[in-house]
Amino acid sequence: MGEILDLAERAWQGSYDKHWHPSGAREEIAPGLFFLNTFANVSVACTAAGLVLVDTGSHIGRSQTFEAVRHCDRGPVFPTVYTHGHVDHAFGLPPFLAEAREKNWQRMRIIGHKNVGPRFDRYRATSGYNAAINTRQFGVPVPWPTEFDYPNITYDESFRLDAGGSPFELHHARGETDDHTWIFWPERKVLFTGDQFIWVTPNAGNPQKVQRYAADWAQSLRRMSECGAEVLVPGHGLPIFGGRRVRQALDETAHWLEHLLRETLERMNAGLPLDLILHEVKPPAELADRPYLQPVYDEPEFVVRNIWRLYGGWYDGTPSHLKPAPEAQLGREVASLAGGVRALVARARELAALGDLKLASHLADWAVAAAPDDRDSHAARAEIYAARTQGERALMTRGVFNAAARDSSQKSSRT
Repeated sequence: MGEILDLAERAWQGSYDKHWHPSGAREEIAPGLFFLNTFANVSVACTAAGLVLVDTGSHIGRSQTFEAVRHCDRGPVFPTVYTHGHVDHAFGLPPFLAEAREKNWQRMRIIGHKNVGPRFDRYRATSGYNAAINTRQFGVPVPWPTEFDYPNITYDESFRLDAGGSPFELHHARGETDDHTWIFWPERKVLFTGDQFIWVTPNAGNPQKVQRYAADWAQSLRRMSECGAEVLVPGHGLPIFGGRRVRQALDETAHWLEHLLRETLERMNAGLPLDLILHEVKPPAELADRPYLQPVYDEPEFVVRNIWRLYGGWYDGTPSHLKPAPEAQLGREVASLAGGVRALVARARELAALGDLKLASHLADWAVAAAPDDRDSHAARAEIYAARTQGERALMTRGVFNAAARDSSQKSSRT
């Protein structure tokens, strides 16, 4: 058994807890199909028409991705298929395009859903913002690209790619993005899900990104489950082998999303405000032990917020939040009621010591809003958010709390 097959089996059994992290391994996992377990997976399908490249990796490691693909096969790329336009999936093409020009190969087909182009346009318009939020999310500086390789073949609902008599069936689905493509290769019974399946709870709630679509996502998973695939190649994480396991993973992930959607909409229809819904709706308990449904990237609470945003807009049901006072003014008023900023900071530290970090965080934020140059307020805030970071599993949550802790730590040490 090869390395990827071995890791995939251990991941399914729940004995490999780094299944979402890239192993760097590459392997032929089905006849003519090479799998590269990079940060965002890249697949190389060998056909009579040439190589079919499913995703291309990120702009950061594109040279390594190119070399890994060329280690598998040196032939020309017939088409590249973007599962979606995120930077870790669709920004590794330049070395391949340069090679094609150097060797006078025919113009490469770049296939993607029609919404990939508008996504790239939006990225160009918000490059600074995207660099900032991704740096905060991942905790390291993330350069944001400004050059894009747009698809030159686009489609709307479905597309059939004939690769020398070996068809690939492309289907559009909204989910993590509005430009997603999932692919079925009937000849090999291989399903490429893109980020519709990533070995963790669906990334349907990211608090710093644009709208996600839980209902459409679940529907696409149900459709994929009906394909009869024997191999599932995810956007992140390890492949799943065997038709029964493939169906189970897809159906249970769909159920997880459908449960949150149903529970949220029931409460919205009953007139409950977002605050109550966030603290009432939980994922299905019977799926809590599934290794591919652990909330280590996104959080169920964030998914509920995104469901609310899609169906109910941004107003959360609390009237004062509709046109709120500035945060600094609110902080000064709360500090005044508490007996001054010193008292507010002391109470925040007291709550933190008692283990109520959520409430302590509110007080710490108000303290620095009221006194943005006060080093003790920032020191308390840094301590509280550092403590919160230690208690969180989800990368997105830790990223935001870590950023707050770093920011206040720097301001507390200023001379």
